Amino acid sequence: MSWPLSFLSSTSILNSSISSPGWSFFDVGPFRIHAYALCILAGIILATIITSRRLTKRGAEPGVVLDIILWAVPLGIVGARIYHVLTHPGDYFFEGADLLRTLYIWEGGNAIFGSLIGGAVGAYIGCRLAGIRFWTFADAVAPALLVAQATGRLGNWFNHELFGLPTTLPWGLEIEPNNVAFPVGLPSGTLFHPTFLYEIIWNLLGVAVILYLERKFRLRFGQTLGAYLIWYGLGRSFFESIRIDPSEIYFGIRTNVWAALAAIALGLVIILVQRHRHPGLEPSPYVPGREWNGPDAGVEFDDSDSEPDDDTTADQSDDADHPESPEAAATSTSASRL
Repeated sequence: MSWPLSFLSSTSILNSSISSPGWSFFDVGPFRIHAYALCILAGIILATIITSRRLTKRGAEPGVVLDIILWAVPLGIVGARIYHVLTHPGDYFFEGADLLRTLYIWEGGNAIFGSLIGGAVGAYIGCRLAGIRFWTFADAVAPALLVAQATGRLGNWFNHELFGLPTTLPWGLEIEPNNVAFPVGLPSGTLFHPTFLYEIIWNLLGVAVILYLERKFRLRFGQTLGAYLIWYGLGRSFFESIRIDPSEIYFGIRTNVWAALAAIALGLVIILVQRHRHPGLEPSPYVPGREWNGPDAGVEFDDSDSEPDDDTTADQSDDADHPESPEAAATSTSASRL
């Protein structure tokens, strides 16, 4: 078994390096199980659990998150693939190319920024159907996204991919010279920046920072999501700039660096606009007329937003497209859940 750090070596830890795993998949009968897929699946499960807990604390029905992720996860996967194909056109669109390969997701190629876009569309649809405010869900899922992304980055380690520039630092990543991504001309034994590890640390640190900011500044109505976009964009813009895998370049900057800068700008806009539009507390995780009245309804944590203030009327006006009616008053059902 290959360990992330060779700290069991008899030499000093300063002479250690990060070794790449000796396997990236295993077979179970006729099926091939990829470690990368397991990492992504584990990230989805963790994010679902965290988001569900945060939504429930805000007064949502336990398990309602499943109604939303049934849309968010599939569309997130589709968005991730579309983004990757469009930002790597040379790999898929050339004379004699088999265009069906654009669908071969098992060959690799899933972009986080694409998954965020597709996942947001899916979450919006799911929230509309479940009666949950989209911005409430966005805030609940924000720190969970960082946990999911940190978990998924382990897949890059198993795949020996997406590493950074050569380095002499003691935590350099070992990459085999016959790896197709190994730069031509470098000697065997060259170490590389473990960008997967940098991003894991950055993301997990971001969870603590965002939760602190959320509580201290009472971030609501999408402002926690805005903080996530800023934090992730800042880190990704740096990590992306030291990666050496092929990427489309526009005005001397990699595509994903542009995407990271766009995420920062969008996060700032969300925070400024929503803080101006909604200075008060969030009255309910549900849109008017779709409230859940179960035995455990209500907010459990101490900075409860369950008590409406003078801004409640203004906040509810944003949901005027949900008029109350006998049909609209029906609570969210659990019959469609897994």
